[in-house]
Amino acid sequence: MPHAKTAKTLWFVVFPGFELLDLGGPLCAFTLARDFHQAGYNIRVISAEGGLVRGSTGIAIDTTAPSPRGHVDTLMVVGAPTPDVFDTQTETVDLVRAIAPRARRKASVCTGAFLLAATDLLDGRRATTHWRYALELQRRYPAIKVESDRIFIREDDIWTSAGITAGIDLALAMIEEDCGTETSKAIARDLVVYHRRSGGQSQFSTMLDLEPTPGRIRDALAYARQHLKEHLSIERLAEMANISPRQFARQFTTETGETPARAIERLRCETALPRIEETSEPLEQIARQVGFDVERMRRACLRIYGLSPQALRRRSRSLHGGSAERGKHVVAPSLG
Repeated sequence: MPHAKTAKTLWFVVFPGFELLDLGGPLCAFTLARDFHQAGYNIRVISAEGGLVRGSTGIAIDTTAPSPRGHVDTLMVVGAPTPDVFDTQTETVDLVRAIAPRARRKASVCTGAFLLAATDLLDGRRATTHWRYALELQRRYPAIKVESDRIFIREDDIWTSAGITAGIDLALAMIEEDCGTETSKAIARDLVVYHRRSGGQSQFSTMLDLEPTPGRIRDALAYARQHLKEHLSIERLAEMANISPRQFARQFTTETGETPARAIERLRCETALPRIEETSEPLEQIARQVGFDVERMRRACLRIYGLSPQALRRRSRSLHGGSAERGKHVVAPSLG
């Protein structure tokens, strides 16, 4: 390992009620870099008063109080299950505000962006947080340019990331900056995660959160999942729900947070993605099978994943050693 004088000091900031996974993911990535890949990191978990700090799960973490002087390379603030936790964390806000000027880079995981925002560090900058709380972050701190569909954002010396696992993406990007691509790739393999995920965080919440309460809208959505190849107009879906098109569109958006058109687009992309990445099937054929034409599928993939279908396929082959025939005749799994 490098000598201590060459080590980069990383301070993780926790507080009562912190989210354990927001700490554990990035901490594990940096620790692997230090212990197995010769990265010079001096890692500490700090809190305003030091000592045991209990997280939202009830598990307590032993922390130290920060030293009042000295350079800090990276200051990373973890999140909490909801941003309301930060309403009582004035000491932690003051702590971050005091340390930030001597840190080369500052970062937040998930709702930790609310804590950075309370210090005014994010004013005038682009930032992200968990998609569920992005609108709330924008409402509370209008000086921030909140981008809700990003895995992480780097704006000068400030890094912010989306929900929980996005903290690992952020950590890998920092490690790549510090130690090079090969080291960050190796750690991604150790963690069994993608080295570099594409697209926005909407792709990771679609099927988990596009679930209305039991009833007409859920029935219509289940029908849509089974008939993606067909033309799915609002009128047709409303007929399946046995309500008027106007009432259907309004109720669908209320219950799912999506317009029907965007929801169907995302369902089609999720169905197409395994076939794009894992087969050699012509893209034109994949598009037809999920109810797209090629151009609409290209635009939808760019909007949702940040890459065209061709680029998604190239990336997948690169990640899997260039195999182009792994599943030539694979049929997309049912989403219903």
